[in-house]
Amino acid sequence: MNVRERVEEQEYQILSPLAAKSREARRKHPMEECDFRTKFQRDRDRILHSKSFRRLKHKTQVYIVAGDHYRTRMTHSLEVSQISRTIARGLRLNEDLAEAIALGHDVGHTPFGHAGESVMAELTGHFTHNEQSLRVVEFLERGGQGLNLTFEVKDGIVNHTGKNLPQTLEGRIVRTADRIAYLCHDYDDSLRAGLIKEGDLPAEVYDKLGTDTSRMITSMVSDMIMTSQGSGDILQSAEIKQAMDTFREFMFTHIYHSDKLSQEREQAAFVLQELYHYFLDNFAQLPKEFIKREARWGRQKIVTDYVAGLTDSYAVALFEEIFIPPVWQGLKKIKKDIDKLGRIL
Repeated sequence: MNVRERVEEQEYQILSPLAAKSREARRKHPMEECDFRTKFQRDRDRILHSKSFRRLKHKTQVYIVAGDHYRTRMTHSLEVSQISRTIARGLRLNEDLAEAIALGHDVGHTPFGHAGESVMAELTGHFTHNEQSLRVVEFLERGGQGLNLTFEVKDGIVNHTGKNLPQTLEGRIVRTADRIAYLCHDYDDSLRAGLIKEGDLPAEVYDKLGTDTSRMITSMVSDMIMTSQGSGDILQSAEIKQAMDTFREFMFTHIYHSDKLSQEREQAAFVLQELYHYFLDNFAQLPKEFIKREARWGRQKIVTDYVAGLTDSYAVALFEEIFIPPVWQGLKKIKKDIDKLGRIL
């Protein structure tokens, strides 16, 4: 019995009967098993080492122009992973499956956060980041071969948001852990950005969840574990869910749809709109690996894949390269040099 087989056997002995078991997981394309890692551990590693996951470090969570201590899509995904593992362990569910889903749930997100997602939906007629995340791991990674993840991981990724619930309890953990993470950490970033101040949240949120992000996370996580135990599902108590819904409504009104961030959203929209239309009209300017997919997917889908996959910084750099005259680029460099000289003097 090798290491993987021993771990698979231990899952039946230690985990809840309701937990997903890695030995029973299936892939679209069967492959030789690893001697050391289970299927879910292998999926986690494939996501972690993928290009799409690495790009998340340069994709916006909420604040497009942000400093070193603001969340990105990567740090958000890591935080969702940590919260999901805590809940899975508390309920004796499969931590490796929860971790893999959490790390992969946002790999299809656009540049510029939800502002970018809204723009892509307007341009294409239909675009959601969860569906694009599935497309990334299924078809786009590894030069178009995909990551060949298990059905359980892919189900959790595509159903971490939207009307359909994941089939596994681990996937349902990630669905709620995602919301816990973005509410608490976007609130923390908003305090740092000065958009809101401590005490601005509705009293119900502070009363039920706590007054700082650490207590808020602990309150929601512990409530999920205690309420879900013995229920056969992933649940929240009525009072905590109500407080969380109130929290979410506040964040959408005062942060996500805030007038204070409207200029950033408009700038992001303009950049993506121009890039999208440019590559539709100049398809040959795309990287060769994307051009080769035209016969299978069509131009619009390929351009959508390319633009949605850009990082914030690369989208801006690409926009400048295509649309900004060289003379302005030169003037900008001169200004930077003058500013640098002024700091030295």
